[in-house]
Amino acid sequence: MTDKPRIVSSSHLVSERAAELSELEFALILSGNAFDRWMVRCMRAAGMPDLSVLDILVLHNVNSREREKSLSEVCFVLNVEDSHLVNYALKKLRKLGLVEGNKRGKEVHYGTTPDGRAMCEKYREVREACLVETFQRLGVNSQEVGDVAKTLRAISGVYDQASRAASAM
Repeated sequence: MTDKPRIVSSSHLVSERAAELSELEFALILSGNAFDRWMVRCMRAAGMPDLSVLDILVLHNVNSREREKSLSEVCFVLNVEDSHLVNYALKKLRKLGLVEGNKRGKEVHYGTTPDGRAMCEKYREVREACLVETFQRLGVNSQEVGDVAKTLRAISGVYDQASRAASAM
């Protein structure tokens, strides 16, 4: 291991073979918590104060591309294994009048209601004003942001594979 100090959350996990991985994991922890906090506060500013992070993600996913989605499709896109958590979010969103379900065969397909679409649009307006504006003022390079997103998607696949391997131990 190098003498360079590492910015990590758990020094006992730093590996001599991949110290940078511990730095990445700490950055993911910080970013994940900040992003979760951002989503909840953005939705609160848009007028819906009682939604959880998963509720917000499910609402936006169901609204995306103006196409109804099944529970399994939502779980797949959001990479959520515990479908009962997404199902609970969908029930909550239905109760709030933001999502509606239509039964097709054995499956229910979900779409946003006019109120759900309006809430997503309000969220978008707050996001534009608070987040996009800030990124532009700071001169953040959009190409670099895209590259980071691509890398993070690849890394999520590595963690998924490692979690499957750990489950088999």
